[in-house]
Amino acid sequence: MKGQAGGISVRNSGISFLASDRVVEAVRDISVEFSPGSFTTLLGPSGCGKSSLLGAIAGFVSLTQGQILVDQRPVHRPDGSRGVVFQHHNLFPWKTVRGNVEFGLKMRGIRKTERQRLVDEILDRVKLSTFQHSYPGHLSGGMQQRVNLARVLVNRPAVMMLDEPFAALDAQTRLQMQEMLLELWNGLKMTIVFVTHDVDEAILLSDRVLVMSRRPGRIRADFEVPLARPRTADQLTSTEFNRLKKYCLELLREESGMDEGTSEGEPAGNAGAGIHEPVGTSSR
Repeated sequence: MKGQAGGISVRNSGISFLASDRVVEAVRDISVEFSPGSFTTLLGPSGCGKSSLLGAIAGFVSLTQGQILVDQRPVHRPDGSRGVVFQHHNLFPWKTVRGNVEFGLKMRGIRKTERQRLVDEILDRVKLSTFQHSYPGHLSGGMQQRVNLARVLVNRPAVMMLDEPFAALDAQTRLQMQEMLLELWNGLKMTIVFVTHDVDEAILLSDRVLVMSRRPGRIRADFEVPLARPRTADQLTSTEFNRLKKYCLELLREESGMDEGTSEGEPAGNAGAGIHEPVGTSSR
């Protein structure tokens, strides 16, 4: 959307780190653009570097090479324009729901009346107004994650990054959280970068899916999800959904090393017919 904040540019980026006295290359030569207001999911096998890439966009992880820009400004450290939600909440157990959500605003020096207004609005959006005086230990896992979402969203970040945020939830709660996230995204208009291992989740939520290769992570496939919005659980059984799911599963099967007859970078059969070619891959 023209003039909207939250555009991300990842340019020839690589990430390596030391582990047990050896250098591990987590991500290699990734170049990819994220449009403002888009919802993009990073999908890939365990250890492929997708969380490392997310951390680099957030400013928590340093690049070994390349550059990441958000709204044309280089990312060197975390800042308030980018929020992160992790799989395991890190709520303050001694603070109420309201106290947890308000904490970041206090640290930024926001006036009390404005803090109250912002907290009231976001608690209403995540349907926690009636639990604002409860403590995290008294809430279900799904409600704790809603507090986690609210604590990030109350700061109105232009970019929101989520790293397996619903993985620990049961199937019904997970679907409810997915639907809530889509409502929040539609209402608040931020850019979302989402990490998951779950193919159904990736396709149901996203405008676009980036499938990453095994380590060192590269972009193996990049495709748009042509399903109509608003998305509903009914689409999980549609022909198009299952075509995309089959394509993703074949790619993941190859990247997990289960299909030794397929070379890296080779398209996965005919399931991806009509889907964009992989972008941002290293030429090696």
